Amino acid sequence: MSVAKPLPHDAAPLHVTGKARYVDDIPTPTNCLHLAFGLSPIAAGRLTALDLDAVRAAPGVVGVWTFDDLPSECDCSPSLHDEPLLSDGTLHYQGQPVFLVAAESHLAARRAVAKARIETEAAPPILTIEEALAADSRFEEGPRIWARGDVEAAIDGAPHVIEGRIEMGGQEHFYLEGQAALVFPQEDGDMLVHSSTQHPTEIQHKVADALGLQMHNVRVETRRMGGGFGGKESQGNALAVACAVVAAATKRPAKMRYDRDDDMVITGKRHDFRIDYRVGVDAEGVVQGIAFRQYTRCGWSQDLSLPVADRAMLHADNAYFLPAVRIESHRLRTNMCSATAYRGFGGPQGMVGIERVMDHVAHVLGRDPLTVRKANYYDPMEGGAAPRSAEPSPPGGISAKKKPRTVTPYGQTVEDFILHEMTEALEMSYDYAGRRAAVAEWNAANPILKKGIALTPVKFGISFTLTHLNQAGALVHVYQDGSIAMNHGGTEMGQGLFQKVAQVAASAFGVPQEVVRITATDTAKVPNTSATAASSGSDLNGAAVKVACETIRTRMAEHLAQLHQCRPDEVLFREGRVQAGAQEMSFAEAAAFCYAGRVSLSATGFYKTPKLSWDRMKGEGRPFFYFAHGAACTEVVIDTLTGEYRMLRTDILHDAGASLNPAIDIGQVEGGFVQGAGWLTTEELVWDDHGRLRTHAPSTYKIPACSDAPEVFNVALWEGENREETVYRSKAVGEPPFMLGISALMALSDAVAACGPEYPALDAPATPERVLAAIARVQG
Repeated sequence: MSVAKPLPHDAAPLHVTGKARYVDDIPTPTNCLHLAFGLSPIAAGRLTALDLDAVRAAPGVVGVWTFDDLPSECDCSPSLHDEPLLSDGTLHYQGQPVFLVAAESHLAARRAVAKARIETEAAPPILTIEEALAADSRFEEGPRIWARGDVEAAIDGAPHVIEGRIEMGGQEHFYLEGQAALVFPQEDGDMLVHSSTQHPTEIQHKVADALGLQMHNVRVETRRMGGGFGGKESQGNALAVACAVVAAATKRPAKMRYDRDDDMVITGKRHDFRIDYRVGVDAEGVVQGIAFRQYTRCGWSQDLSLPVADRAMLHADNAYFLPAVRIESHRLRTNMCSATAYRGFGGPQGMVGIERVMDHVAHVLGRDPLTVRKANYYDPMEGGAAPRSAEPSPPGGISAKKKPRTVTPYGQTVEDFILHEMTEALEMSYDYAGRRAAVAEWNAANPILKKGIALTPVKFGISFTLTHLNQAGALVHVYQDGSIAMNHGGTEMGQGLFQKVAQVAASAFGVPQEVVRITATDTAKVPNTSATAASSGSDLNGAAVKVACETIRTRMAEHLAQLHQCRPDEVLFREGRVQAGAQEMSFAEAAAFCYAGRVSLSATGFYKTPKLSWDRMKGEGRPFFYFAHGAACTEVVIDTLTGEYRMLRTDILHDAGASLNPAIDIGQVEGGFVQGAGWLTTEELVWDDHGRLRTHAPSTYKIPACSDAPEVFNVALWEGENREETVYRSKAVGEPPFMLGISALMALSDAVAACGPEYPALDAPATPERVLAAIARVQG
């Protein structure tokens, strides 16, 4: 079979030679217009005057649009219908599009927008959590609260009560290919849209809604993206809608791409969070009760903030059983670009909260943080009872019969918990105990350079929490020469989805993967697609393609069995050949026979994720089909005089189930870890007191470079199948590795803790400045 083989990415040669075609590479006709937005200069207030005469008179300008010139509000929101394409007079953030220019070239459009005279009446912007709370500026009337048990009694009755707070910043997606769209007007008002988007169906819906068309009048095609990470789930809507508006008005093709600084100013980021916690633990550090209060700055519009904040709540447990728990979530409206989807979709923020708790508990009790983590792990479903240290003492010390510690705060039973075995395997391969002892010895001998080490786990739920999104369709053709064309609703953003799904199709027909042609995602071929997000791309689309292939294979087998006097189950497809009774032929010959026999060689496939049931208002049910697991151990060294640091070594063991493609999955794990560590260490977003983003270019915003990766970097995949019936028993691997980067933050905390008796309380991103400040705190 083609699955499970470490085959190279299907477009790798095109990527490295520069021949891969992105939206900006699509040939455009000479009459194509190029678009640019004029942006709000203030973060809050009103537009009092807008003089665009000089803009209209600028060289190359063909048209200018304000809110009043649009055919509708041209809403770009993925949720609440609260994002008009252009400001309606109210200004919500610095960088909000105010007007639109179409010109004969990209440069002419950029130069023209700078000629506008924008007069405003500024209002005090709401920028901080405290300002939002004081103004009661929210996206829901009050906080969302999920709870289990008598939390206060459990905390107050515990031998040790610990309180703390952690703040973590947002994160710029920094995809290599910026936001881009190209629209060709068609006959009868139809639109052909090329968009760098993770969600072609949403682009289709938004363009149709803006122009008053039906969805069948709009076709969206996406061949590939140069990175997405969630930043192209909803942020591409504005560009596609703007191009469609101009194309409809002028009957000319229209193209728009953001320059990098505009991209960083206009588009949303990862949600930043502040998490307050209060926890009661026993003498071994086992949680008796815990209360979280999560605050997130959502920006000016709702976008995807509610499900992001929900997922932060859903992952507030990470790998740990919390017997009595209260999670309170505040979704705050602020005058900043609207925060949006980002790899992990709130899960990383929730996990950082509980990992900080484990680290803090271990420091107060003077225990190894890994020992505390393992003591709080969920019980394994198989293999016997968990160790006694994992059993919480009831309030007041009353003995009770041990109950399985397998149910999450939201009521889902964890049926596939494998972190006990994974952690033990990583401890042994890394020699955690020996290296921790060596770190302690180093720190005792070195007053300036201090080392730290941390091993942290990941348990990440796989499925969209909006249940109806867990569906996918596919279209497969087998041609009479035996070649296969495959289409599905997933999008390729460099993560290898197309390669994996092609291997699924090749395996279903028993042919080499070279026989399978991967075609661009196209809403005219597969309708009503979900975004390629929530780590579900391979699960959903791979399963849908497998269904379509099996439908065609069954038809072929029935016809060939009739021709060669055998049963259909005796027709075998393998290694590019087909065996039908005593007859053997190539797959191409079999396809020709079936075509001549008038057998349909085209089929659609459909898949919907089973077993899901979720009530987000109550916070109860089964939102996830299964969990993906991982563990990472990171060792760092810090300079106590400057706060500078290095990651010395990282060892990772990650659970991808029965991997569809180990080479691609290992690449995803490596990239996910580095991106996660970047979020928590180097990537700092800075807004000034006026709401202006100051880190809006590569010169001021630092993503990890090659030199920032660990000097020793070992990654292995856990050998084991998914216990749930996913496509070939594989597991999702897009988002879960991102949270492995938490080990870097905890290792830095461990290094700072070696500098003095106080707990470091290190916030993220843990820049050298923050590390240096934390060193000063622990030293008193």
